Amino acid sequence: MKIHEYQAKALLKEAGVLVPNGVPIFDLDQVEAAVNELGGGTVVVKAQIHAGGRGKGGGVKVVNGLDEAKKVAGEIFGMQLVTHQTGAEGKKVQRLLIEEGMDIKKEYYFGIVVDRASECPVIMASTEGGMEIEKVAEETPEKIIKEFIDPALGLRPFQATKIAYGLGFEGKAVRQASALFMNLYKVFETRDCSMAEINPLIETGDGRVLALDAKVDFDDNAFYRHKNIWPELRDLDEEDPLEIEASKFGLNYIKLDGEVGCMVNGAGLAMATMDIIKLSGAEPANFLDVGGSANAESVANAFRIILSDPNVKAVLVNIFGGIVRCDRIANGIIEATKMVDIKVPLVVRLEGTNAEEASKILEESGIEMTVARGLSDAAKKVVAAFK
Repeated sequence: MKIHEYQAKALLKEAGVLVPNGVPIFDLDQVEAAVNELGGGTVVVKAQIHAGGRGKGGGVKVVNGLDEAKKVAGEIFGMQLVTHQTGAEGKKVQRLLIEEGMDIKKEYYFGIVVDRASECPVIMASTEGGMEIEKVAEETPEKIIKEFIDPALGLRPFQATKIAYGLGFEGKAVRQASALFMNLYKVFETRDCSMAEINPLIETGDGRVLALDAKVDFDDNAFYRHKNIWPELRDLDEEDPLEIEASKFGLNYIKLDGEVGCMVNGAGLAMATMDIIKLSGAEPANFLDVGGSANAESVANAFRIILSDPNVKAVLVNIFGGIVRCDRIANGIIEATKMVDIKVPLVVRLEGTNAEEASKILEESGIEMTVARGLSDAAKKVVAAFK
């Protein structure tokens, strides 16, 4: 789950991380009070969307005085902000953060993510603040400092100090930076984050070290530990309506830009299905994992979600019957097609226990569909069906 910058900074501030003073804005009538609260002068108007690259897209502007702040806030609020992370359609700006201007001496990058290869959190830090870390890794990988953290011990003070010196901090700034790193890791660990990123981390002209920006993502698997907090932080306006609808039925759905709707059980099989659709000359319209049961109700709900996407020109159902027999899944698919009006070509491939019996049930059902045998056969048939 993603949250906005102003929400992330509130969590960081609560944990002792120094952040600029700022006021979130939900209506343009609040701009004047916010600027006055910050003392007027130089302030920064920031669009609040769940995507990076806001500055390059025109969503972050430094202004001087109330009149300029009102003008720029009016331009940004309600705009369709397009960045490298939003896609061509962009995201509508419905919240702003007005923040005090800072005297920036030096910018850095600091982030914590989970490294699946080493099965532990890893800190990545760089002197190249303000840039995407992916670009730094590609062009100047030697400028990235990595520090792996033992989950049982957490971030140790010597590690935090080592990173601070590695970034070039000196004197009091070393202690400030080290303390900030320790406090940020505390947020990462206690809040069950999948990522905590400060870009840029800055040192000011008066020697302070603080988080000028903040991005925090939570691991959805830990929702049960934070169910009294996370719903308050979730902004449904920033999420795809189909993904929200799918979550109500326990379906793992992610909308993509292709034309072949995919209904699969198991994340690994879903990824393989999307790959082979692309290799067969088409693009997947979604990732959708119906889970292990694939009963009539879950399949019907999955059909509704997939067919709500106007770009879908055909649907491929690719299900492995392991614990649940394929013949039962076949009967579930037949019942589901009676609940949902399917007006695009439908290709079904079942594999596993009683797969041949299931194929026979589907072929004799009288329902308009194509039964495939094998993953490659299924991909070729679904692409041919609409092309």
